[in-house]
Amino acid sequence: MDTDALDDFLAGARRFLDDHATPKQGAGGWGDGDDQLSGYRTVTEQEDADRVRGAQVWKALEFDHGYGWIAGSPELGGRGLPPEFERGYLELRAQYDVPAQGVFVISLGMVAPTFEQFGGDEVRMLVPHLWRGDLIGCQLFSEPTNGSDVAGLITKARADGDEWVIDGQKVWTSVAQHSQWGLLLARTNHDAPKHAGITAFALDMSTPGVEVRPLVMMTGGTEFNEVFLDGVRVPDAHRLGPVDGGWRVAIATLMNERALGAGGSDLFGTFRALERLRMTIEHMGFDRDPRVRDEFARLYTMGETIRYMALAADERRRNGMLPGPAESVFKLANTEVLRAVSSLGTRICGMSSVVDTGAWGTYAWGVLEATMPGLRIAGGTDEIMRNILAERVLGLPKEPG
Repeated sequence: MDTDALDDFLAGARRFLDDHATPKQGAGGWGDGDDQLSGYRTVTEQEDADRVRGAQVWKALEFDHGYGWIAGSPELGGRGLPPEFERGYLELRAQYDVPAQGVFVISLGMVAPTFEQFGGDEVRMLVPHLWRGDLIGCQLFSEPTNGSDVAGLITKARADGDEWVIDGQKVWTSVAQHSQWGLLLARTNHDAPKHAGITAFALDMSTPGVEVRPLVMMTGGTEFNEVFLDGVRVPDAHRLGPVDGGWRVAIATLMNERALGAGGSDLFGTFRALERLRMTIEHMGFDRDPRVRDEFARLYTMGETIRYMALAADERRRNGMLPGPAESVFKLANTEVLRAVSSLGTRICGMSSVVDTGAWGTYAWGVLEATMPGLRIAGGTDEIMRNILAERVLGLPKEPG
């Protein structure tokens, strides 16, 4: 790698960030900044719309200055630079206050790469607009009857001339209420084995017959949605890959999802929650309790282990190795650590974690605790992650049908 080129690139990136963002003023202590720990907390529709719009404005600004798709294909608007450049920019950006970019995690980590790899010309032309933030994408895989068993889907697609007519229901679809495009799997051959009769499509979410209904979580948040498809017509030009070849598309998408969980970023908020737990322990006077100190040390060690495993996974991808089933460990490990962190924080705060007294940083632990069931479902349930690791990594016998 040309270190001089990287240094020049990062110098330019710092100038861009200095011109358009404000440097963070340290890590902040107890009582500083937003006291929330869960991204699934209650917000009004206007607050949610403002949050998404702010993220889109920043994403477009980044893209227009050459920092929105650093490692992307030049033919589609990316800069084509090595992954080290993108990672360096993201590490630099983390030092500045910019609008939260969580609304793009699925859009850019899963939908855009799949559209680029499997889409025809019409679909591939959407990719730069996804990276610029003009469009947001969602993943339409899970259904009420199959959940994480993606191949068990029953949503139907039948050919009608140069279109497909799709009927069915999807559920647990993150950010569907903000999405203009969806990555959809539907069954096109009912006589084939369940993995062999699936086809993938790019779905315009404004198509007649598409209805999105947000699901209200225990936290009051509406991150997840159910999506109903009633006679939805999709052009064959929006098909991804061959007819009945959607399982390969699904696997590629899910591997991108595993890579998200293995990335160096704090995707699940685990590292942020660990730092807040440290502050909570000190603020509540438990820093001299040997049992609490021992439990925190164990959780911190587990968090650092996840961090270094993620860095090793990043290095493997930079060397051209594709993400595999072993990277399911990151999602499982993150939720296990975050669950334990949430539990300890809630116990320390006591009743103030479930009764909002207005005290900074206490009630947030109760909200995080109510978030945990959703996090154990999102991105594949913990049970499915364990099965993948047991069967495909450790070679243990398959779970009985």
